[in-house]
Amino acid sequence: MAILTEEQTMLRDMAREWADNEAPVGAFRRMRDAAPAAGYDPEMWRAQAEMGWAGILVPEAQGGAGMGYVSLGLVLEQLGRNLVATPLASTAAATSAILLGGSEEQKAEWLPKIAAGEVVATLAIDEGPRFDPVKIATTVSGGKLSGVKAFVPEGDSAQLFVVAATDGLYLVVGDTGVTRSPRHLTDSRSHAQVTFDNAPAEALGGGAELIGHVVDRAAAAASAEMLGMAESAFAQTNDYLKTRVQFGQVLASFQALQHRMAKMFTELELCRSAVEGALEAIDSGRANVAQEVSLAKAVANETLHLVSREMIQLHGGIGMTDEHDAGFYLKRARVLEAQWGNAAWHRERFARLNGY
Repeated sequence: MAILTEEQTMLRDMAREWADNEAPVGAFRRMRDAAPAAGYDPEMWRAQAEMGWAGILVPEAQGGAGMGYVSLGLVLEQLGRNLVATPLASTAAATSAILLGGSEEQKAEWLPKIAAGEVVATLAIDEGPRFDPVKIATTVSGGKLSGVKAFVPEGDSAQLFVVAATDGLYLVVGDTGVTRSPRHLTDSRSHAQVTFDNAPAEALGGGAELIGHVVDRAAAAASAEMLGMAESAFAQTNDYLKTRVQFGQVLASFQALQHRMAKMFTELELCRSAVEGALEAIDSGRANVAQEVSLAKAVANETLHLVSREMIQLHGGIGMTDEHDAGFYLKRARVLEAQWGNAAWHRERFARLNGY
């Protein structure tokens, strides 16, 4: 486990307390039923921004906290436990692009607004049905960007897009030359197909190489959310087995079920190690960030897949109903497993980066 500073411990505990008190899973259910166009509750996002979470990555000079990716991961993990619908991860991924490739003018213009929660930003990378950051057809000519992005998280409400083109990343603002088409995925969150038609665009530095660095940070953030989801799904299943009586015995007394829970517990511990290792590698600027992130995302994908599936099965019939929360975890899990690369994609990349 990562060794946390006192400040990070306080941040984690604050995020956990807020999520449990203000944003339990029931809040996600209400949001899903209300189906707001943004895909999240703006009041909750405002509260998160007021607590400084929108500016975790933003340097103090631009109005943020400058706490780094381990701190961001701590918050996303706690929000993931309760399936909090929030644009935090998407905005943080876009923030990382500005931090890595933005000019001083671009940083001065956007980072204070992001830190204050005034701007929701997101990455627009994928152009096909599967994640592939190399297959990019979007082009820029004369400062105007054109292309179609198939799956853009928070694409319904984002005011700032960080868009991948053939030669690098670009900032696209607002709706000039931008058409949004909502995609209704199984997790009931915001996803959109976004069409850019001669949209005014500003280049970020770093060229095409920057795309991979930014996607790594987005994948690490998603892995942290997945870790929190897996933890909560495991805990709820464990509690259920300790109280549910079948055949005259508590389910937790059956050895076969104990073995299944032990398997999940072991995988969860490995997942935590991998995710925290990736976040620490980013903060430390280590040369093996790509390997650490691919390891984390592959492990997080497989761990959450296992735990969310077992949550359904071990809850029995009630786990199959919409009245129970188990289905929410499985649906969100399947979307996050595909986002920023599935387990097979990251395992192949990990092997290639290590010379295999």
